[in-house]
Amino acid sequence: MKYCDFNGCGNKITKGAYCEEHKRSKEKPVKKSLYDKSNKSFYNSKQWKSMRQFIYERDKGCCKRCGRFVFGKMAQVHHIVKVKSNATLKLEPNNLKLLCPECHAIEENEEQKENVFANYFN
Repeated sequence: MKYCDFNGCGNKITKGAYCEEHKRSKEKPVKKSLYDKSNKSFYNSKQWKSMRQFIYERDKGCCKRCGRFVFGKMAQVHHIVKVKSNATLKLEPNNLKLLCPECHAIEENEEQKENVFANYFN
């Protein structure tokens, strides 16, 4: 028997380094993803990568919400109408816009919907 390795603990243990009171939980906290991962194969496709590059160039590398210049993995292309809602719009340029990670998180959690095709009717 030995004492728990936790500083100041007087509990005796038979195995391991810590008593039950100071032992770490083996369960890792479950992180809820902000983004929908069900379309992962689509996001790895050549069509998506080509469209993503087109949107980056069209928006000149600037976030459409805050105007900040973003590049690399920081540049995130957002679907205004989610792919789950209407899969036919997943490669429609008018349904896509470039956002920084902070603005993308805000846009993903907004409830109000934008008018995607407003420029067609003006």
